[in-house]
Amino acid sequence: MTPDVDCVVLGAGVIGLACARELAMAGHDVLVAEAEAMPGAGISSRNSEVIHAGIYYPRHSLKARLCVRGKHLLYDYCAERGIAHRRLGKWIVATEEAQLATLESIARQAQRNGVHDLVRLTPEQIRAQEPELRCVAALASPSTGIVDSHGLMLALQADAANHGAEFVFNTPFIEGHMSDDGLFVLQFGGSDPARITSRRVVNAAGLHAPDVARRLAGQAAASIPPAYYCKGSYFMLSGRAPFSRLIYPLPDAAGLGVHLTLDLAGQARFGPDVQWVAHPDYTFDAGRAPLFERAIRQYWPGLPDKALLPGYTGIRPKIAAAGRPAADFLIAGPSVHGADRLVNLFGIESPGLTASLAIAQAARLAIAPGA
Repeated sequence: MTPDVDCVVLGAGVIGLACARELAMAGHDVLVAEAEAMPGAGISSRNSEVIHAGIYYPRHSLKARLCVRGKHLLYDYCAERGIAHRRLGKWIVATEEAQLATLESIARQAQRNGVHDLVRLTPEQIRAQEPELRCVAALASPSTGIVDSHGLMLALQADAANHGAEFVFNTPFIEGHMSDDGLFVLQFGGSDPARITSRRVVNAAGLHAPDVARRLAGQAAASIPPAYYCKGSYFMLSGRAPFSRLIYPLPDAAGLGVHLTLDLAGQARFGPDVQWVAHPDYTFDAGRAPLFERAIRQYWPGLPDKALLPGYTGIRPKIAAAGRPAADFLIAGPSVHGADRLVNLFGIESPGLTASLAIAQAARLAIAPGA
């Protein structure tokens, strides 16, 4: 039987869009199916928009390798396509002497990951460049930057469409199975339900990737990880920040701490914090402001009272439970789950935005190695 399409990509966040672009540019006939009304309506539009350097992640992990590679791909792509971005750089700061060993450990980890541009700053350099910053030491990362994530997603969608990819929205995936002749039979809901056959499937459903995988028969159940949800809130700063770069405290167990980032207009925002939740929930709790103020004043004691304004929330799609070490990206191809020409993208949290183009290359190789 001839399939309706060569490849279906489930999800039109930044990862799904990057995969659609990669596959379409390799000559595949691609259909992208998204449950929401527009691209990037979920976690892709609820993050810090930071281009990460690849500093913290375990050596040889997918997060480390794909972040470092993806960073270079992303900067080149933004320059080529005219996507707004800026290499602001960031400082990782130790606010007390007891943290100096951890800062040195981070510098060594960056070297192991192939990030060779970190610079240790002297107290004199810190005071001269960021006089309102309180810290005893800092590492400068000049290759960290920021990007217009919405502009990036629009460019990825346009590239995919220009190479023949089609997009359908308000089209949730219901279930699927493998037919006797080796095709995926996929059922979609929405106002115009459809049954589509495809030779290949990319599960790029973000928060819902494990659930989507469980509804796609033909793969080993033990290969599908559980889903955990780690909520992070962001507060905006009333007025302009006195900093010209991103400021990061030392990382904590579930993330990179309540850090200060800047958008392309110079607006400062703080976050995310860490809240484990049972289900995805984007409601904003303004009552968390005092917790943020205490964290921020560890490195910016001059934060004015009542200067934090409610911002937005995001959810990290975790595949390791609270209290466990952070899991690596899981790009689960046929060797993992046993289903030919299927790849599940699990646990694609930060630095997923930075690594998106590299993740797309890895996904293509998993299901179309000859293309």
